[in-house]
Amino acid sequence: MDKGFLKAGHAPTLLAAFLYFDVSFMVWVLLGPLGISIAHDLHLNAGQKGLLVATPVLAGAGLRVIAGALVDVFGPRRVAIAAQVSVILGLWLTWLLAPHSYLSMFWVALVLGIAGASFAVALPLASVWYPPRYQGTALGIAGAGNSGTALASLFAPGLAAMVGWLNVLGLATLPLIAVLIAFLCLAREPASRPSMPSLSSWGPILKSGSCWALMFFYSVTFGGFVGLAAFLTIYFNDQYHLAPATAGACTAFVVFAGSFIRPVGGALADRIGGTKALMLIYGVAGLIFLLISTGLPSVFLAFGAFFLGMVTLGLGNGAVFQLVPIRFPQQVGILTGLVGMTGGVGGFYLASSLGAARQTTGSYGPGFFIFALVCFVACGCVTGCHARWTERAQ
Repeated sequence: MDKGFLKAGHAPTLLAAFLYFDVSFMVWVLLGPLGISIAHDLHLNAGQKGLLVATPVLAGAGLRVIAGALVDVFGPRRVAIAAQVSVILGLWLTWLLAPHSYLSMFWVALVLGIAGASFAVALPLASVWYPPRYQGTALGIAGAGNSGTALASLFAPGLAAMVGWLNVLGLATLPLIAVLIAFLCLAREPASRPSMPSLSSWGPILKSGSCWALMFFYSVTFGGFVGLAAFLTIYFNDQYHLAPATAGACTAFVVFAGSFIRPVGGALADRIGGTKALMLIYGVAGLIFLLISTGLPSVFLAFGAFFLGMVTLGLGNGAVFQLVPIRFPQQVGILTGLVGMTGGVGGFYLASSLGAARQTTGSYGPGFFIFALVCFVACGCVTGCHARWTERAQ
């Protein structure tokens, strides 16, 4: 790693942002790895499973906008502490009240959605400590907290088999509490932050084509990442008849790969430019998911394809967020919330559409085929943005 990067910012705060992001993402997607057990107990069909595991993703998407605005007012450290306490209390109440109906599970989904809003808090906390030269690397390291989704897939199915899915939700408060204590010790607010934008400044931001472009780009990369993280345990179990723990382990492996490659995506964008990186990433992702849509006959082939797909999407996550502080240096909090929101919406769409495709056609293929087409559309859009943004810079 560049020695200049190590001296440029505040490493303890960067570590705190990563840890907070990591455990928050772990609980955000918990319903996915627990989905097999929950569906068995509540007698859910494929469409209901898809909607349930996708709902926390959608809730987190909406709450990210609110969290992003609060960050610009109160600072990321205070907002992170308040959000973490809210999730801990919500999970404790869930464990205490023991919801056992399909409708009551949507309360759980809302609580987990608060954890999903951590995205709009952790990244600004890391961003403000580093100069533009190192934004991609810093945001990539903090954003590698996506790996929390892999922890959920790795441990939740096995724990659910031993103690029940409801007790897993209760046990999830323990790492949340531990990280909250570490966060209080490590994280620092910067001496100065970008000036707080007024409500009237939202209008020009939302009228900006660059804003909408970044929102769309992230809805594809992160939407694909988190949608698959939430749904793949169910997919491997249903499509290839893997045991829940084995399906969770397969999901965890590919999610880890997509998570920890994110800093490489940010560093690649720092080196060659975010738009150039995204052109390649979207093209490759489209080809991979087009292949997956054909219905690979072997679980080993499917595992390899999903591994490559998640690596590609992880690179894209880092590349998109390298562009945010460059295009909007004074509105990082708001843009993080907006872009993060659409990433969550993309994840909700993918997870719910896979369940709907299975329910209506008996196959997951149509869901993956449409996602592949979306990747190709994104490739065309980012190519156009590259030409326009480069022309303006000159």
